[in-house]
Amino acid sequence: MVEVPESLPARMYLLAYDLRRQRMISGGARLGYVLRAAALTELYLDGRLGEERRRPVPGTPGDDPYGVLAQIAASRPRSWQHWVRKDARAVEAAVRDELVRGGWIRVHSRRVLRVFPRREVAVKDPRVVKSLWGGASSALRGRPVAHVNSYDAAAVALAAAGGLTTVLPRRDRRRHRRRIAELTARTGPAAPAVMKVIRQKKAAAASG
Repeated sequence: MVEVPESLPARMYLLAYDLRRQRMISGGARLGYVLRAAALTELYLDGRLGEERRRPVPGTPGDDPYGVLAQIAASRPRSWQHWVRKDARAVEAAVRDELVRGGWIRVHSRRVLRVFPRREVAVKDPRVVKSLWGGASSALRGRPVAHVNSYDAAAVALAAAGGLTTVLPRRDRRRHRRRIAELTARTGPAAPAVMKVIRQKKAAAASG
């Protein structure tokens, strides 16, 4: 068995790595939204986050590695979409740094045309990504939804919502639409919120 990171955001970050091209998938703020939703989903699945009137609320006290619970506790009630958008870039940087410290990835910074900063990410052990992909693939095609590992189910739901083609190519999203919906329903409100945020962003760009 290949060891994989424990946290759901760290797993989703690695799942966004394209092994064939040896780089992170592009997509602007999309990855940040997926990682924020992964943090929310992890808290929700562990009971540290609950829901009232379709809004997240603090649940059982526990670890808050990305400060999400503290933000929610200090705020008036807001939608899941708000918390998916909130500090998306910051959580992406935090997860990336976490993976560097854990020895999962290397990050090389360079400047494109000697002006524009760019970070290049390399996964140290491709077997880790393959193992995570295998778990997501099994969740999509294997045992009954109720028996699927909760993080594997969440990986499928979040990948579908965020359009992570490294996990779910478009043809698979179409082919397994019903299964994805069942896995999404099991993992909580954050994944559907990602889809809404991305749709809203696209609509704003189209009208603007």
